[in-house]
Amino acid sequence: MVEAGRFDEAIARLPDGADAEALYLLGRAWAGKAAMAPAPTPAPGATALVPSMLKPEEVRALGFYERAVAARPDHAAAHLAIAELLAPHSLMAATRGGAPAAGGVDASVDRVLRSFGEAVQADPAGTVAVEALIRFATRAGRVTEADEAFQELVQRRREDPDLLVRYGDFLAGPGGNPEAALARYAQALIWRPDDAATRLKMAGIHLAAASALLAQLEYSAAEARLRDARRFAVDPASPQAARLRELEGRLREIRGR
Repeated sequence: MVEAGRFDEAIARLPDGADAEALYLLGRAWAGKAAMAPAPTPAPGATALVPSMLKPEEVRALGFYERAVAARPDHAAAHLAIAELLAPHSLMAATRGGAPAAGGVDASVDRVLRSFGEAVQADPAGTVAVEALIRFATRAGRVTEADEAFQELVQRRREDPDLLVRYGDFLAGPGGNPEAALARYAQALIWRPDDAATRLKMAGIHLAAASALLAQLEYSAAEARLRDARRFAVDPASPQAARLRELEGRLREIRGR
């Protein structure tokens, strides 16, 4: 009934007792009703909503999910449901600078991260919760937690070059660690050595480093980086190849003076 969207029927039939699975399904039913319910309105006399205000149906759903994990602490789906229910409110509150809790509900980034982490631990072979944790932590600007989640996901999907490239992209971007990104890209190339796009990403990192070294007058180190870049600038028509030619020309001019 829950899968079919018959939420009221499910709520009427499911026992409100101590069974963790029934409590989880009741939570899902109330969450389904919440998705169709209107947004809450400000309290009388208030000028605006608290940014993280939950709908009454969401509060009911959260209550059932929390009872489910209290009855069965290893209920991965219930932990994940808690995290996913609170995540939008947490991000909204963080964006708007509002309070992380509303109506007594803790919707803080830390609370959501804990729930995602508990879902990950409760399902040691799964990847759904880890992927969700990466998405949330990245959006919340929690680089350390996102990095750790990527590491966990790599452990669970060891032979996935696409994942290694994604991890490299994260490290080269939000992770702020392009040198570590090179290592992940190199791992991906072990599985897919003809991946020209990944090679060009590696060339770009080496070129950025070479440019910085030239600005610091560290010419030998810059030359070494340009040699590394040349190994990966496989497409002569690419922006990376053009940048390589430019930097090599600049280095020749400097040394010819």
